[in-house]
Amino acid sequence: MQLIFIYGQVASGKLTIARHLASGTGIALFHNHLVVDAVGAVFPFGTEAFARLREQFWMAVFEEAAKQRRSLIFTFAPEPTVAGDFPIRVQELVERNGGEVIFVALHLEQAEQERRLVDEDRAAFGKMRDLSLLRTLRPQFDACMASMPQPALTLDAGHLKPSESAEAISSLISEG
Repeated sequence: MQLIFIYGQVASGKLTIARHLASGTGIALFHNHLVVDAVGAVFPFGTEAFARLREQFWMAVFEEAAKQRRSLIFTFAPEPTVAGDFPIRVQELVERNGGEVIFVALHLEQAEQERRLVDEDRAAFGKMRDLSLLRTLRPQFDACMASMPQPALTLDAGHLKPSESAEAISSLISEG
C-alpha cells in the first residue's frame, strides 16, 4: 500500500494533478476537500470541532486503507488549522500498518499563484479565491510548507503540465 501524499500551496494544482494521476494509475483519489467539505457543512472551518473531526476522518481512512492494502492519493494544503506533526503521524500510522508514504511537494511562484487563485473553477469546492486573504495568510502558509517532511519529489507546478507532473509522480509508484 502506498499513500501518495501530494502537498503544496493554495492554487498549486494539487487536485488537477491528482486527478491525472488517479486516471493514469487507477489509484483511489482521497482529496482534501472531501473531508473538509463534509465536516465544514456542520462545523465552521478552523473551530476545534472542525479540526479534530477532519483529522479523525483523514486518519481513519488512511488506517483502513493501509490495513486493506489499498493505495491512495491524498492532496493536502499545509495550513495553520492542521497540527504541525500531522504528516509525520500519517506516515507512522501507514508504516505501522505495512504501507509507505510518498511525499510529493508542489512549488508555484507567487505571481502564478495569485493569477490562478481567482480562476472560476476554484469555486467548485469553495476553495480560497480571495487575493487579499491569501496575501495576509501567506507567511503562515509558507511556514507550514517549510515544516513539511522532505519530499521524494518536488515539482514546479507553474512550468509543468498537470499530466507531466502526474507522469513524474507515477514513476515513484511501485506496481501491485
